[in-house]
Amino acid sequence: MIEKAQIDDPEAIASLINHYAEEQLMLPRPLHEVYDQLRDFYVYREDEKLLGCIALHISWKGLAEIRSLAVAEEVQGQGVATKLVEACLDEAREMNIPRVFTLTNVPDFFERFGFTHYPKEKLPHKIWSDCIKCPKFPNCDEVALILDVDADSGD
Repeated sequence: MIEKAQIDDPEAIASLINHYAEEQLMLPRPLHEVYDQLRDFYVYREDEKLLGCIALHISWKGLAEIRSLAVAEEVQGQGVATKLVEACLDEAREMNIPRVFTLTNVPDFFERFGFTHYPKEKLPHKIWSDCIKCPKFPNCDEVALILDVDADSGD
């Protein structure tokens, strides 16, 4: 089940994210940061076990970022990541956020939702506050993608 994160979820969220961060597949998130941004997160649960997470973080006027998408190996390939992204896009529509971007190593996954490549340097400078925490900075290998939510049919 996909739902908004609850107050008991930050440790499981941080653990899932940081598992992949150790493999340098995503940016690590310290526990205090997950608590600070808990309202940004959706989680996927099966039998009360947290097996997936994603965040929709408002970056600037009219712009939000999908980030911290992580799905446990045991449920990969079952559409969990797709459902998590759809939850974020639905929330962006509900909040009238016209554009959503992501920084990713798997652009083809996001392209299935209509995201297109976008020059990182055109994103607001505010996003770089996260980038400087990354062990790969300044040699980032992630691709920036953006989606015009207004043009997305939502189907």
